[in-house]
Amino acid sequence: MFSKANSTPPRETPGPRADLNKSVPSIISANLSIDGHLASSGEVQVDGTVNGDIRCKALIVGVKGSVFGEIVAQTVRMHGSVKGMIRAKSVFLASTAHMSGDVEHESLAIEPGAFMEGHCQRISEANLTPIMEERRPTTRPEVVSSSNSGPRLASPPKPAIIAM
Repeated sequence: MFSKANSTPPRETPGPRADLNKSVPSIISANLSIDGHLASSGEVQVDGTVNGDIRCKALIVGVKGSVFGEIVAQTVRMHGSVKGMIRAKSVFLASTAHMSGDVEHESLAIEPGAFMEGHCQRISEANLTPIMEERRPTTRPEVVSSSNSGPRLASPPKPAIIAM
């Protein structure tokens, strides 16, 4: 009467738990200013100021956020201001957005009230994919130090060859 005849383990019931594949976005808060390039394999939210290029999977520029540089992402949602080029599969400019620069996109949506100054060019996914896969070099020059001259590069920079 009280014995269990079936020895199968109980099924897992779906419940409210975090998706393990989703990660928390990287947030540049309103009181933070960054001078330099940002690269992320996930989502970036800018509520502060970034002076440099951004490469990420998804970018959200908040109402008070500002970006001065090139943006390369799969999706870009703008509520703040950007001065520079955007290359993305999907671009959304909210009514509070202020965009000065060119936009290369597969999909573009602009709400009434958004400011857009620049050229818009639709590109196919085939042309956008190589741009998304480009990566900046991650190697840095080796620095050596000498007791009398301070830090210096391990090898001197090579001059550029200019054809005339």
